[in-house]
Amino acid sequence: MREIVLDTETTGFDPKSGDRVVEIGAVEVVHKLATGGYFHRYLNPERDMPEDAFKVHGLSSDFLADKPVFKDVADDFLAFIGDSPLVIHNAAFDMRFLNHELKAVGYAPIAAERAVDTLLIAQKKFPGSPNSLDALCRRFEVDGSARVRHGALLDCELLAEVYLHLCGGRQVGLDLAVRARRRASPDERPFREARDFPVAEAELRAHAAFVATLKNPIWNT
Repeated sequence: MREIVLDTETTGFDPKSGDRVVEIGAVEVVHKLATGGYFHRYLNPERDMPEDAFKVHGLSSDFLADKPVFKDVADDFLAFIGDSPLVIHNAAFDMRFLNHELKAVGYAPIAAERAVDTLLIAQKKFPGSPNSLDALCRRFEVDGSARVRHGALLDCELLAEVYLHLCGGRQVGLDLAVRARRRASPDERPFREARDFPVAEAELRAHAAFVATLKNPIWNT
């Protein structure tokens, strides 16, 4: 099953007030494992970068000035994600921004039911616990040391690992069947020394009494 782990960085929290997407990252996973396929673009938001947003992702207006606008990358982005489910942490945020960008350039929105929200999954599995991406990386011992600031592609790579753990870890559908086949093979069973199992005297007497009631028991031949 092909899925796309997706993340965005933006100029703020509300696209209706003029905030824009400035970075899109997407990582392809098949059967919950990253394939190495990815999509990554920085985008010119055609507006200033608020200081609060800059502190989060470190993307300045100067850095983004020569980057493409969303319309220029929309076709490539849609081709990469295809019709695959989109795995997103706090999906409502990213979906709202992406659909606002798509609508602005004349594309149909992405259906909400395509989103797999890892935040909701984590909240159900670990109610009352911190479930930010950083917190989940710590919980599952995913190395997030490179995450000094938010970055869409890096966050996708980390989320892909977290998503794997949320779905049961690397054993899900991978090597359990192989191990079961190995256990079923007599050639691969570990050698064990023969062991003695002593029988109590009372059990021996009971057995002898039972045998005496039988006609020509095989134990006496």
